[in-house]
Amino acid sequence: MPPAPAAAAGAVKLRHLQEVSHFAVHGVLTRGARAGKVLCEAAVHVPLGFASVPLRRRRHVREHHPNATVAGADPNLRELHEAGLRAGVTGAGFLRALLFPLTPTGIAATVRGIADNVLNGTRRWWRVAGFVAVPAAIMAAGGWQAALFGYAVPRLLLYPQLAWMSLLVEHRWWDAEPVPGPPAVVEAARCLRLYPDNAASALLARGTWLPYGDLYHYAHSAHPAVRWNYLPVLEQNILGTPAYTPAALMLGDDAVVRRHFRALMTRREAASGAAEGAAARGGSRVRPAR
Repeated sequence: MPPAPAAAAGAVKLRHLQEVSHFAVHGVLTRGARAGKVLCEAAVHVPLGFASVPLRRRRHVREHHPNATVAGADPNLRELHEAGLRAGVTGAGFLRALLFPLTPTGIAATVRGIADNVLNGTRRWWRVAGFVAVPAAIMAAGGWQAALFGYAVPRLLLYPQLAWMSLLVEHRWWDAEPVPGPPAVVEAARCLRLYPDNAASALLARGTWLPYGDLYHYAHSAHPAVRWNYLPVLEQNILGTPAYTPAALMLGDDAVVRRHFRALMTRREAASGAAEGAAARGGSRVRPAR
């Protein structure tokens, strides 16, 4: 297979493995949660240099899910902020942040993350051996080109970008509505549902960068203990869709990236107005010198 298609196929495969392991982290991949954890560690987390399942569970299930879009509490939102997606970002900075995993800073962050996961996790020798074994086996079977384009390029560049795109379309990160109520109501105000009426785009997304249950993130957020194969039925027959149902990722006035940018601009203007108001109030208290 030529290098480019091999790298693309490898990235898609890694993205699918990440999403399968996501349901193991929730404890619903297999009939027993322990079996899913062992399978996830051995087949996905160790070979790909992911964090241990308990650590990922703490970050994702305990910290992200109940605090999605909450500044200071959601680790995913913190990750977006660290990549430059925050109030005050310029247009060029916003575009650069959309491609953060492909930038030198993003690549360095990916490498540091893998090193930290492999070297500082529990049972370090086992994680190191498992991580090294995968590219070594690929090289032994197909040569250095197979290891480079079938594993290294997907793992360090393309798969992180696909996962980043998935993260961007999970929530209304900067204009979520904090409403009280049961999980379905809370999540409907902070999730989105991409491609609700575009079967072709939805099919392409489900086969590449939004596999398994990722296209149905609202249904998953409202009922995180439900396996991916039940999420379409859950959305169609019980939950419905959230308030924001964009038809496109980038093109069109209501596209996801455009809405994110407008929300960040609104936050910048609000912060600027608050600062001007504070300065005016402070100035009114200044007494003339006697």
